[in-house]
Amino acid sequence: MEEITEERGKGCMTTLCYIEKEGSYLMLHRTMKKNDVNKDKWIGVGGHAKMGESPEECLLREVKEETGYTLTSWRFRGLVTFVTETEDGEGKYAEYMCLYTADGFTGEPTACEEGELAWVKKEDVLHLNLWEGDKIFFRLLNENESFFSLKLRYVGDTLAEAVQNGKQMELFEERLGDGTPTGKIVERGVAHSEGRCHGTAHIWIARANHKSGCDVLLQKRSAWKDSNPGCYDISSAGHLSAGDTYLEGALREIGEELGIQARAEDLRELGLLEKVSHGVFYGKPFHDHEVSAVYLYTRPVEAEKLHLQESEVEAVRWMDLKECQRAVRERNIPNCIDIRELEMIEKAWFTGEKTKDEE
Repeated sequence: MEEITEERGKGCMTTLCYIEKEGSYLMLHRTMKKNDVNKDKWIGVGGHAKMGESPEECLLREVKEETGYTLTSWRFRGLVTFVTETEDGEGKYAEYMCLYTADGFTGEPTACEEGELAWVKKEDVLHLNLWEGDKIFFRLLNENESFFSLKLRYVGDTLAEAVQNGKQMELFEERLGDGTPTGKIVERGVAHSEGRCHGTAHIWIARANHKSGCDVLLQKRSAWKDSNPGCYDISSAGHLSAGDTYLEGALREIGEELGIQARAEDLRELGLLEKVSHGVFYGKPFHDHEVSAVYLYTRPVEAEKLHLQESEVEAVRWMDLKECQRAVRERNIPNCIDIRELEMIEKAWFTGEKTKDEE
C-alpha cells in the first residue's frame, strides 16, 4: 500500500523487505510522511523502483536510504499484486511488490524520514496496526512458505479479495461474541492463527428411531482437513464467507458437503453458540473462536445416496442421539463435537413442537 499519485499511472513496481535479527523484524511505523496511505501503519522498508532498476537494485537502495544498512544476504519470498479500488468505483490502480526477507547486513542505523524504525519480536508483529493483507503474507513467511504469488484487492481500506498462486483464499467477517459482524475482513488462516472471532453454520440432520427416539447423522471429516482430520463431526458445517448471513451459509454448506438442496423453511434454528478452542495440527498452532448458528434438518435423508464432498467429508453414519452424547462425553469415538449442540437437539426433539417430518 503506497500513496496514490498521478505519476503512478495504472501500475508500478515496488520492493518491501523485512530485515531479521535475533528473532525480530525491523519494522517501520509510518508516522511522518504527508498524505500517506500507510499513516500510522507498521510496514517493512522499501519503496518504488526507479526507471531501469531491477528489483534487487531497488531493494538495496531503499534499505540503505531508509535504514542506513547495506544488505549482504537476502531472499526473494514472493510477488504481491496490490489492486486498490476507490469506494465510489471511480479510481483503480495496481502495484506489483517484490517481497524480501534479509538476514545479513552491515552499517550503522540512521533515522528514517518516513517514521520510526523498531525491532519487533516476530511473535508480536501481528499485534501491531497492520493492513489485513499484510497479515496474510506474514503468515506465509512465518510458515516458511516457498516462493508465492499473492494478489490482494482492496476497496478503500477494506480487503475484498485474496488469491494465492491463482487460488482464491477464504475471507471471513470478524464478529463479536454475540454473532454481530464488525465489518472487518480477515483471511481464514489469519483468523485461525490469531484466534479472531468468526461465524459458522452448523446443520444437524436427525430422524426418528425405535431406540432413544432420535438418530443424528455424523460426518467423518476428511483426512486432509486443516483441523481435526478424521474426526466425527456435525452432519454439515462450514464458515460464513464475508457478507454471508447464517442462513445463507447453512444452505450453501449442506448443498456443497452432502448434495442436499435444502430450502430456508427446511431448517429450524436452535440458537447461537460461542466456542473457543486451541490445538496444534500439522505442527502449526490452531486457535479457533467461532460463533455458530445451530440448525436442525429433519426431512428424509438416505445416507447412502448422499453426494459427499471428498475434500471435506470422508463418510457419514447414523448414530443414536443418546449413544452419541455418551460417546462424546466419554471420548469413545474420535470427534470434535460440542456436547451442547447435542443437548440442543435433544431439547428440540423431545420437548419442542415437532414438525410433520419429525413425527
